[in-house]
Amino acid sequence: MSISVSFNENIFSLDKLNLPTRYYYFHEQNQNFLKFLSIGEGVFPKDKIRTDIKLQNSDVVFTTESATKVYSSTKEFGVNKIHINLNNSNLEYINDELILYKDAKFLQLLKIKADAESTFFYGDILSHGRSYENFDFSLMSVKNSFFLNDTLEYLEKYQVEGDELKSYIARRNSTKRIFSKIYVKTNDNEHFLDTLAETKIHCFSYTSNKKMLIGVVSDSTMSNLKKQLLNIWKIYRIYLNKKEFNLGKQ
Repeated sequence: MSISVSFNENIFSLDKLNLPTRYYYFHEQNQNFLKFLSIGEGVFPKDKIRTDIKLQNSDVVFTTESATKVYSSTKEFGVNKIHINLNNSNLEYINDELILYKDAKFLQLLKIKADAESTFFYGDILSHGRSYENFDFSLMSVKNSFFLNDTLEYLEKYQVEGDELKSYIARRNSTKRIFSKIYVKTNDNEHFLDTLAETKIHCFSYTSNKKMLIGVVSDSTMSNLKKQLLNIWKIYRIYLNKKEFNLGKQ
């Protein structure tokens, strides 16, 4: 299952489609918007999903239609690959939550390549599973890599078992079991970090070369966590002199 899309001078091109998607253009806000629809009934063992995005002199908001469910597995992983190339462009990618069912195994491979003029905002959400589950998944493996001007700026590579995460939260005696990780590149990261601090948001830090910002937010409810994520995204858009944008979700 795969999809490949590109934008050149804000003109949309659907290069390959094996996954459902919807494209919109909002004239009032001069905003391209692309929504990836639900992947059938979810991600099953051995499923391999690939998304390729290329932006050239373009500005696009991407989102998912709903949460991504990953089903139980005795052996095989469900795999999600996302490759993004940005050239003098702005990308805003807001994912809905990832729901790993009991005994699920999931592999995510994210690669973003951007030049010096490009900017991006990318947000992921991890839930504790279904309402009656508490990180009962088997294993999640993640490799997120970010290249700026063809040089690796940030590499995030880890494996985590559900029991490990459950134990960590229990040791901290925390009720916050829902997490979001946010990856940001602006053309002035120091100024943007100061802008966040002015609104009392202090959950971001630099990558080693200070060419990106990484943020983590958590909460006890999905609605509150999404409010935090969308508020940070709103600040990002204001920082880029863009109007607030509604994803059309509750």
